[in-house]
Amino acid sequence: MAKRLRVAVNGFGVIGKRVAEAVRRQDDMQLVGVCDVTTDWRVRIVEAQDTALFGSTSETAAAMRQAGLQVAGTLQELLTQTDIVVDCTPKRIAAQNVETYRSAGLKFIVHGGEKHTVTGHSFVAEVSFASAIGREATRVVSCNTTSIVRTLTALKRAGLLQRARGTLLRRATDPWESDAGGIMNTLVPEPEIPSHQGPDARSVDPDLDVVTMAVKVPETLAHLHYWSVQLSRRADKEEVLEAFRASSRIALIRTGDGLGALNSVKELMADIGRAHDNLYEVALWEDMLRVESDEVFYAYMVDNQAIVIPDTIDAIRALSNLAATADDSIATTNASLGIRQRFF
Repeated sequence: MAKRLRVAVNGFGVIGKRVAEAVRRQDDMQLVGVCDVTTDWRVRIVEAQDTALFGSTSETAAAMRQAGLQVAGTLQELLTQTDIVVDCTPKRIAAQNVETYRSAGLKFIVHGGEKHTVTGHSFVAEVSFASAIGREATRVVSCNTTSIVRTLTALKRAGLLQRARGTLLRRATDPWESDAGGIMNTLVPEPEIPSHQGPDARSVDPDLDVVTMAVKVPETLAHLHYWSVQLSRRADKEEVLEAFRASSRIALIRTGDGLGALNSVKELMADIGRAHDNLYEVALWEDMLRVESDEVFYAYMVDNQAIVIPDTIDAIRALSNLAATADDSIATTNASLGIRQRFF
């Protein structure tokens, strides 16, 4: 068996724990350890997963040991044992870690909380895999941006996309910290139009004509997008649906099957045995989609805890030359995570 790529995960929170789980599922990768700063339940699960735990600094490692955790060392020690680092630390922390990774001569990945300039490259597997091959670093874009690029790329590749305008209903916070933040009994509009997701999508594909508006809503399950897209020509509903079906990471769902709300889709993910109830796909309502002449209107759900996980795995392969093409990597990742275009 070929030697597996050694992968380290820095930050074991919402994204980090899911990236670590996904890496463990890859035949061409080995999770050598995870690094964090906490001593609570979030890292105590690491011991049960037979994964080496590291503290970000010697002081952090000492505090972890004092709390009864088995600690293998510090971040600096973890970096000597790995080929690539996936940074899943909170927004703006990853940018501070970049020089540490470069000094260690390591490839690295950051996520959408950081700016495009941190790596000079933004990643969605279906669009920018080829340009990431062999690079030192890339940024896997945010959950909402990932969904935008996936869906608009599907229309673009079918020769149907002219311009897109979207309204994003954004969850208030992550479910695990709903007791500590979020909003109640109000809606909070993002103060600028366009909201940041449209320009961010163009960091992946500069040719996209996309404008987004966003509002934070008092729920924590997932994001909901509504889109009005001007097509390049007249088309019927089936042609538009065929364009979406061409993406292996867009799953068509139906309100007629009882999947009429975010909570029912999340419950379905639990019922089919997904780890953490993960929805890796863009879940797009096919029976809600409408076409009027050369305009299409549709809505979809985005699981902000899960949608970037498969793209992160593909980014690891691209930077490390583990796959020659996006299709090769996407197929491998999809199979390992059970990603599908239909749930039943």
